[in-house]
Amino acid sequence: MNTQLRLPHAVFMTGLITLAAALPAAADTQIVTSIKPLELLVRAVATDDVTVTSLVAPGGSPHNYTLRPSQRRALEQADAIFWVGPEVESFLTRLLANNEFSGRTHQLMGQTDNRNEEAPHADDDQSREHNDHQQHQADEEKHNDHSDEENHNGHSDEDEHNNHTGKKEEHSDHGDEHTQPNDEHNHDHGTGDDPHIWVDPQQALEMAHAIAQTLSKLDSTNAQAIQQNLEAFEQRLNAREASIREQLEPLQNRTLFSYHSAFTRFAEHYGLQLQGVLTLNPALSPGAKHIAEVQNQLQQAGSACLLTEPQFNTQWWTSITEGLDITFSTWDPLATDIPATPEGYEQFQQSIADAVLNCR
Repeated sequence: MNTQLRLPHAVFMTGLITLAAALPAAADTQIVTSIKPLELLVRAVATDDVTVTSLVAPGGSPHNYTLRPSQRRALEQADAIFWVGPEVESFLTRLLANNEFSGRTHQLMGQTDNRNEEAPHADDDQSREHNDHQQHQADEEKHNDHSDEENHNGHSDEDEHNNHTGKKEEHSDHGDEHTQPNDEHNHDHGTGDDPHIWVDPQQALEMAHAIAQTLSKLDSTNAQAIQQNLEAFEQRLNAREASIREQLEPLQNRTLFSYHSAFTRFAEHYGLQLQGVLTLNPALSPGAKHIAEVQNQLQQAGSACLLTEPQFNTQWWTSITEGLDITFSTWDPLATDIPATPEGYEQFQQSIADAVLNCR
């Protein structure tokens, strides 16, 4: 008698389970974002089986970041890549123009309808022109003042290690240094528009729609679930926006200064009085003339609140505000400490509002 025909059913099932376990699991959808706030927007609309990672490490700045080899590999394996654009992440401009990323790269600055599905090959000329302007600005700043440079590069040790070969022309994406926020050139990163679009909740919602549209087109995603997540996010964001507007109402006339122009769109959206911006280019040391202008504005403002950022050294602005009636409050435009959850972006908005509320 053939005893193999009498194998217990349990043994047979165990063999099937073992075989199934040995087969490669279906890969999750891999999404890469340039900065943490974009990761929060993807997380708000994506389903749980979508893996999202951001490139700029905690303590780093997109203005002067350098990719690690592992991050280069993550880009190669990504199903979709989201970035703001060359005005913010200049370190990605040439890389994402390569043919290997065509169709997977999605620039959100100025393209929130997501109709442009390819990498920005046409940006090469603009990038070169932009970098020439940056180098001119760098030379002008160094001519004005060399003494502050070592005090201004206040990044984390990891960021300093990552960027020890960084180039001046890749760091700069701002126009001439002025402190009047009403000057249209103040927010010009090369295109005429302030590129820090993610701090404005309305712009963020438009980006979320563009992200959802892109994710829904991928074969490995659930388009219906993504649409449901988008609708839920829109409802939560509108409610949070209304709450923040009410919270900030008593501070409508508070005189505010910010370290650099990243705060501008948030201030404009909520009707806050942003009196001045200390530096339009956080990667360059401010010249002596510019520092004198800032000090004069702060003196004339009387009691003011200065919104600083954790990515940069506080030494130089601490020294120029000595003896003045200045309140300091820190906000983080890169959402470093915000959990990457579906509710993360609303928490990010609240964290900015909380920083303003600390100015009371």
